[in-house]
Amino acid sequence: MRRRKDKHHANHERWLVSYADFITLLFAFFVVMYATSKADQRKQAEAAAAINSAFQSLGLFQSATPTKQLQGATDAGSAPAATQDETVTPMNVVMGDQMLASPQVQEDFERIKRHLEGLLSNQIARHVVALRIGREGLIISLREAGFFDSGSAVPHPSSLATLGQIAEALRTTPYDIRIEGHTDNVPIHTDLFDSNWELSTARATHLARIFIVGHQFAPARLSASGYAEYHPTASNETADGRAQNRRVDIIVLPRVTTPASPAVHVPAAKPAAIAAAIPAPTATAEATARPLP
Repeated sequence: MRRRKDKHHANHERWLVSYADFITLLFAFFVVMYATSKADQRKQAEAAAAINSAFQSLGLFQSATPTKQLQGATDAGSAPAATQDETVTPMNVVMGDQMLASPQVQEDFERIKRHLEGLLSNQIARHVVALRIGREGLIISLREAGFFDSGSAVPHPSSLATLGQIAEALRTTPYDIRIEGHTDNVPIHTDLFDSNWELSTARATHLARIFIVGHQFAPARLSASGYAEYHPTASNETADGRAQNRRVDIIVLPRVTTPASPAVHVPAAKPAAIAAAIPAPTATAEATARPLP
């Protein structure tokens, strides 16, 4: 007897196998994408911490609170590194053109600014002194016309009283101070200064010397630098703009440097004694200039 052939039934659900494979692949893809995004966040956090640390060492972009350490980066019992000579306490964070200082620092800067505005009202009215709170801190801008002869790095004797008022107003504050020399774009080449780099730096260092010698500032609080014509505040195309650019900026920074040993304070010297203590620059004097990009 002939065997009857079984009838083959078509399977209409075979697509489920391919669909399940497709869903599995999609799930694996999104898992990988999620894991990658988490890794990128960790790398970004590490990069941000490294950049923040680098700027803290320069006194910029300081944080009001210590930066959170990445998990596992250090042991709980490890001690922070300390310098032998001084400790720098950051007081602010800088973002764009705004200074996000602690409320106490902002209040201090406003108070110092108001005090200086009262002391220097005549100089401000004559536009030889300008005060503002900016990205880096409290900026006291001194125009060349009120403090220096053209091409000279030695402050004019008539300006020493004003410099003394500024120094005494800042001496009792705890904050660090950076003194910056600036010029216009007119080249200079004299027996004393080969370029605007030397002139701007010499002016800044002379003011720093006045603060240290004449008003007993702790040297660790001060720094001086020259920027030549590369940080203008106005256009060098006009005489008034060039006059605004020829300046020395005294910047009160929102950070505090505590020396290892306290500075010895002696009575403040009189302006004549200060002038005598400041030697004129020599042609062989080296200038420390920081070229900027």
